[in-house]
Amino acid sequence: MSKVAASHILVDQEHEVKDIITKIGAGETFEKMAKDFSKCPSGKSGGALGEFGRGMMVKPFEDAAFGLEVGQLSGPVKTQFGYHLIKRTK
Repeated sequence: MSKVAASHILVDQEHEVKDIITKIGAGETFEKMAKDFSKCPSGKSGGALGEFGRGMMVKPFEDAAFGLEVGQLSGPVKTQFGYHLIKRTK
């Protein structure tokens, strides 16, 4: 597989990712959570990052995104930017 598409929510603390996962489990949408909480400019568009291939993202993010099934959420993924919640979309 050469490319995946994913959305993400970027926050400062690991516990924030866990809180967001809980809210999504309670019925909030990933996109609304991205708009409300993500520090990344992609949050305005529901966290959508579009398609990307290997070597285009930082390694921990890339490894997590490529390891997910379509529609699946990651756990907290730490990078130098903060903590990500990743949802594979394609």
